[in-house]
Amino acid sequence: MTPADLHALVLTFPATEAGMSYGKPSFKADGKFFTRIRAEDDSVVVYVDSLDHRDMLLDAEPATFHITDHYRGYPIVLARLASVDPAWLRKTLERRWLKIVPKKVSKGYTPLT
Repeated sequence: MTPADLHALVLTFPATEAGMSYGKPSFKADGKFFTRIRAEDDSVVVYVDSLDHRDMLLDAEPATFHITDHYRGYPIVLARLASVDPAWLRKTLERRWLKIVPKKVSKGYTPLT
């Protein structure tokens, strides 16, 4: 997956746009932080369900998933764009998007199956 692929993927979610978070280019969903590409390691910031889920991903696929100390206390994993499974990424981003946008935004959305 390339940064352009990620950009196109993220913008398929309604009410999502490119923006800035903490001085870094990011994507926002209904004005809230959604994800961003970390240019320093070509990874995407991905919220997951729990710290246990994150740790399982880190153990299962260390070539794809990693974290930095900054994210250690959060249910966030960094996924290398070059090796992340696009279907996994879409589904995981979709779950996050559904959690952060208001019901009026997600009401007509049909989740990926």
